[in-house]
Amino acid sequence: MLYVVAWPVLGEADDAALHRLRAQYHAGEAALIGPHFTLVFGAAAEREGELRTAMQSITQRPFWFLIERIVRSDLYFYAEPSDGAAELTSLHEALNPMPGREPFEPHITLGLFRSAAEAEQVARIVGRQNLPMTGRVEELALLRRAGDALETLATIRLRA
Repeated sequence: MLYVVAWPVLGEADDAALHRLRAQYHAGEAALIGPHFTLVFGAAAEREGELRTAMQSITQRPFWFLIERIVRSDLYFYAEPSDGAAELTSLHEALNPMPGREPFEPHITLGLFRSAAEAEQVARIVGRQNLPMTGRVEELALLRRAGDALETLATIRLRA
């Protein structure tokens, strides 16, 4: 399976907080990949050439994002950007010419829980303790997942 992610560049304290939260509440994924915004999720291997071409044609400049909310969705909780969401959505649309089954909502997944109530409780506490966070997106990566490993196939820096 293929993925395209946008890597957030954060201040040291915010970066440490996101890594800590993912390690605590989403340990399996945290061991595989750090905080990121997923732009393409689980694409077929046959799309590699198409995704490489689409990434090379992106003209988006690096941009700032602001996270002011931690939200819960079913059993997950995630950091949702306000500023920067439009740019992330534009990147998603450039890389996914066919709309998905669900609308794209830019986010950084922080945790997975056994119950929605537990996810809601932790999301509220985390939001009070860790927000706001400001960062930049400067780079995208095309990744291939093979079992329990991720391989970086290509990276692009957004054009300044």
